[in-house]
Formats: sequence, structure tokens, C-alpha cells
Amino acid sequence: MKKLLILSCILALFSCREQLPEIAPTLKTEKLPNDSDDPAIWVNKANPEESIVFGTDKGDKKIANSGVYAFDLDGKLIEEKSITKLIRPNNVDVEYDFKLNDSTKADILVFTERGRKQIRVFSVPDMKPLDNGGFKVFEDETDADSEFTQPMGVSVYRNPESGKVYAIVGRKNGPTEGYLYQYELLSDATGVHANLVRKFGKFSGQKEIEAIAVDDALGYVYYCDEGVGIHKYYADPEKGNEEISMFGGEYFKDDIEGIAIATYEDGEGYVIVSDQQDHTFNFFDRKTNTFIKKLNLGTLETDGCEVVTESLGSKFPNGLFVSMNDEKDFFYHALDSLQLK
Repeated sequence: MKKLLILSCILALFSCREQLPEIAPTLKTEKLPNDSDDPAIWVNKANPEESIVFGTDKGDKKIANSGVYAFDLDGKLIEEKSITKLIRPNNVDVEYDFKLNDSTKADILVFTERGRKQIRVFSVPDMKPLDNGGFKVFEDETDADSEFTQPMGVSVYRNPESGKVYAIVGRKNGPTEGYLYQYELLSDATGVHANLVRKFGKFSGQKEIEAIAVDDALGYVYYCDEGVGIHKYYADPEKGNEEISMFGGEYFKDDIEGIAIATYEDGEGYVIVSDQQDHTFNFFDRKTNTFIKKLNLGTLETDGCEVVTESLGSKFPNGLFVSMNDEKDFFYHALDSLQLK
């Protein structure tokens, strides 16, 4: 018994020595009603200090008591920009300059509404729906009530050469091949449409796939296979469905969760992934995907995260990192505090 006690003390001391110092958040947002999950950052190009952080609040599986809430850069709720009466919204993303017609473009907010088995598309910052109530996804699955039809992760890809815009959507469960569906978002005289263009992406069969992120400039899509690693594919469907690589699994304690891409010039930057049960974040090189470092940002059980590297004015002059915290809120970290560059 004495030997076991001594061994326990040694292990405890080792654990304490290995614990990462916490980088405290610059600020925390106001609390959400139910269950915070995933953030997205819309940069106001005309006035960066008026940029908006959107965050999903999952809520009940069957009752329309959830929403995608808008926060200002002080972490205060913006009620008039928030979308409510949703059924279990999961992940959210933004894209810029979506072509509505020959003379009009709009920034868009895209999110999954799991309870209604659809994705939603709204214009930003006026928050007008562009989807006529929502676009159904995974419609070819034979069992309409299975987890194979319940959308979770989403990321938007804008091809810098063609200008085409796509929503890449994951789900609660799925097959070992073709787990993700990619929809092209198109607008014509009759409105905005979501057309399925491909099914791709391997799944280990362990746990689930939720977090997805696209590197528009380099043309890659990453997604977290929670039990095994981070998958990498081409985002452009014309470049095929072969997996480029899977990496990083050995650096995680348990669930491999939220993912964000910090982009700088010449392809420099980071792929940032939440190590959920370790309450930390792993940083991988954007070009080579090699592991660089792990940081403790004070969050608990982070599901989703997002980052922008451009200036958001005097409040966040060198960029902003936002991460979900398992206490119904989100943490803002000034990018300087992460010492990325």
C-alpha cells in the first residue's frame, strides 16, 4: 500500500510539472441559454471594429429553442443579428462575396440545423434568409430517421479561381467511404440553390466526424475523425476524391474536435485543433502539417474554434481566436497572446 501511495504521489508531481500554463482569455462572451458549440467570425471589411462573432447554441433535439447568436467584439449579445427558434443548430461558417446576381454579391452565414436535417444560408450583416427555409441534406439515405441524415459539421469553400462557392457537410454518423457531402451554392432568378456535387471522405468507424475547415487559398479541406486523426483532401471536386493524408492522432488525449486555420502570406500559418478532453489546442504547420506546439487557453471541452489573422481594429489589431467553452459561452483570445508569429 505504501509503495502504491508513493507511486501515486510521483505521478501526481509529474503531472503537475507537465501541466501547461494557462493563457487567459482577453474576454468571455455573455452566456447562451442552452449549450454553446461552434463559432464563426465575420470580418466587417468596411469597419473591422464592427465585426461579428457568431456562435451556435444547440439546445433541445426536437424543440425550436436554439439559435445562432451574434456577439460584438466586447462579447456582448447582438439580439437583432441573432437567429433563433431553430432546432439544434450545430456548426457554422461564413464566406465572402457570394454572387447573388450579375451586379450583387453578399457575405453569407451557413450553418447546419440538425433537428430539421438541413443547412441554412443567411446574408450578413442584414441576416436575411437566402434559402427559402433551408436546404435538405443527405436526402438519398434510405433510413430518414437514422444518424446518417443528421447534419453536424459544415465549412464553406470558395474557389479563388472559379469563384464557385460550396458547403461541405458532415453528419452524426455515416459510412466508411463518402461520409461528407459537398453542395455547390448557386443563385439565379428563382433564388439560391444547393446542388450536390460529390460524396467523399473516409471514416474510421470510431466515434464521429464533426469539425470541418477549408483552406480556400491552398485548396484543402480538413476534418477531424475524432478517434484517429485529421483527414486532408482537395476542396475542389475536380481534383478528385483521393485522400492526401491523415495526421496528428498521436498528439491527442481523446476526442479530436474543433478545427481552425490561421492563414498568413505565402502559405504560412497553422491548422489549430482542439484536444477536447485535454482542454488544450494542438498547432500544426499549415504547409507541412507537422506538429508545432500545444497551448492551454483555459477552455473546457472545446467543440469548435475559429481564427482570423487580420486586424479587427484597436480591440484586436493582430487578429482574434475564438473558442467554445463548456460553460455556455465562448472565449476571445487576442492573437498576439498565442505568440504565433
